[in-house]
Amino acid sequence: MDAPLPSASDFNQLRAFVAVAGALNFSRAAEALGVSSSALSQMVRGLEERVGVHLLNRTTRSVSLTEAGAQLLERVKPAVEQLGAALGETRERRARPAGTVRMHCFRTAAALYLTPMLRAFGDAYPQVMLDVTLDDAVVDIVAEGYDVAIRLGEVIDKDLIAVKLGPDLRQTAVASPDYLARRGTPAHPRDLLAHSCIGWRWPGQKTPYRWEFMENGKWFDVAVDGPVVSSDKTFGVQAAVDGLGVAFASEHLIDAHVAEGRLVRLLEAWSARFPGYYLCYPAQRRMAPALRALIDVIRRQAQTRSAPIDAGARGAAAL
Repeated sequence: MDAPLPSASDFNQLRAFVAVAGALNFSRAAEALGVSSSALSQMVRGLEERVGVHLLNRTTRSVSLTEAGAQLLERVKPAVEQLGAALGETRERRARPAGTVRMHCFRTAAALYLTPMLRAFGDAYPQVMLDVTLDDAVVDIVAEGYDVAIRLGEVIDKDLIAVKLGPDLRQTAVASPDYLARRGTPAHPRDLLAHSCIGWRWPGQKTPYRWEFMENGKWFDVAVDGPVVSSDKTFGVQAAVDGLGVAFASEHLIDAHVAEGRLVRLLEAWSARFPGYYLCYPAQRRMAPALRALIDVIRRQAQTRSAPIDAGARGAAAL
């Protein structure tokens, strides 16, 4: 027949007895356990009452073990130490990042802030699995069961914690030299109504995004039209490179093409900055170690590539 498991009170009393027996001093033992001397004395007295014998001889000057106390110490000390070690290992395992972190991330944000840190994160935290959804749809990350997201500042729910990862962004209209030679260069954003424009649509939305510009400190939009609409900005930029029409995209998607002469920037005087990418997650009292590790690594990686931020712009809610 199996012996009954000790209760929490049993373990505390035995732990107190082992500490006093080891130090042969109530004050030092109490300090080691982080309790008061009177509380420690009460626990030892409770154990003596439970077993029905004196375990310690106490005087005002010394503490010593009785024969029964010495025999009990020999039996229980290894067990108490093993239990303490097991509890400590369990706490360490809980603190060690492990498990699955579900993440929702805008596609362009993933290229900027997630992909560059994946190898280092995997090496540092091999027991963490990242379940990443790359999608430009604006979803309720809590309702959809995500732990964390990277998205534009303008589409973050107010009850989420948001950490800025990089500089404000700017969208610019661009077209190939060949297209401009054939169709001319627009002088004002509203001139785009007479041009072939490559549209973009938020995932899940039926109507294309209206291109946003700033004039005299105020934002206005233009409902462009053209031969193609897609849900992927990179696709639209490549279509512009191929001479299909005018595209509208963030600078990091067009800079290389502009530098190589494949695209020309248009209407820059009306292109203002808007809030960039943020790491966002629900507020929580006890964050899972795996999530905490991911957040810390992304923030550190973002800081290494940070640039001066042009603050104060409202801007376009698009990639």
